[in-house]
Amino acid sequence: MAVALGRRGHCNPVSETSVDMVAHGLLTAAALSLARRRFEITSTAARATVVASVAPDVLHALPLLAWALFAGQGVSSLMRDYAFAVPGREPWLPQWVAFSSHHLHCIAHSAIAAALVTQVYWLALRTVPIALLGWWSHIVIDLFTHSADFYPAPVLYPLSDWTFNGLAWNRPEVLVSTYLMLGLTWGWLAHSTRRS
Repeated sequence: MAVALGRRGHCNPVSETSVDMVAHGLLTAAALSLARRRFEITSTAARATVVASVAPDVLHALPLLAWALFAGQGVSSLMRDYAFAVPGREPWLPQWVAFSSHHLHCIAHSAIAAALVTQVYWLALRTVPIALLGWWSHIVIDLFTHSADFYPAPVLYPLSDWTFNGLAWNRPEVLVSTYLMLGLTWGWLAHSTRRS
């Protein structure tokens, strides 16, 4: 895989489709199911971790939703167009919506931002909530499953726009292998839980 240097504004204010968010949630839930076999993880902490694993793909849609609601735009069609946009075919957005969505997307996919939040928790409480692992997992997965042509993850934002040119998650072979792996993992989890 090649390394690609992103351009300013390369992490466009566009959503991932629900398929990608579902994969993040299912993968995190599977990891938690395995972890709960060895560690005590409350249901509340597990739910928070799954939410944190999909939140980066939801957070940057909030300005768009606010604009659609308060400006009388058609919310469902606008959100659908936004969710299924591809590079260069994003729906038109007012400048403040595009600006805020862009930066929320970049922050939510930034290892720098996640590291700062993790450090604050550690310094304040001498512990780190497991939910942050959901956020971290999202960043790491997106680093390798987004290509330079399909919204690469700006992991060093705001210090750099550098991105890794990974294998885009929306390629048919990647989608099939992702959900095949998830199906096998969940099948194994269900089988091993029944046996025990």
